[in-house]
Amino acid sequence: MTDDVMAAVVRQWRAVHPELDTGPMELIGRINRCAALLQQAESTALREAELSRAEFDLLGALRRTGGDLTPGELARETFSSGAAVTKRLRGLTERGLVERHTDDRDRRVAHVRLTEPGRDVLDSVVPAQLTFERTLLAGLTPERSTELAGRLGELLGQLEGRWEVRGF
Repeated sequence: MTDDVMAAVVRQWRAVHPELDTGPMELIGRINRCAALLQQAESTALREAELSRAEFDLLGALRRTGGDLTPGELARETFSSGAAVTKRLRGLTERGLVERHTDDRDRRVAHVRLTEPGRDVLDSVVPAQLTFERTLLAGLTPERSTELAGRLGELLGQLEGRWEVRGF
């Protein structure tokens, strides 16, 4: 067993309840811990662009989809709540990185698009962000990285299928 924070947690649970299968806890706990640490990791590129990771993800969703999105679509693309997207959009709009406009057919629907300055900021940050993320994963060989991405993709596909079917 590896010697990480979750290994200590599992040892403690095994001491209290040796009959419990802690396998799911070991896997989900490690995924959650990795996610938390990766969310805390802030690259110099994002800091210099004065973007949070969540704002970067929002701008990235607009850029990679290539068109206007509604706030609801942005929430789905970035796995965020509607309230969080609304708050982020307000700040990005004030900074001139995105703009909102109403739908021509339904004035109740808002669409969001990147502005030229927003596109420029994002396009300058993405290469540096990818370099930063590559550095975070430098301890993995390319083969292990590919293997891990594939296995996490399998897990994600299973979980997404369950949530859609069962309404989790």
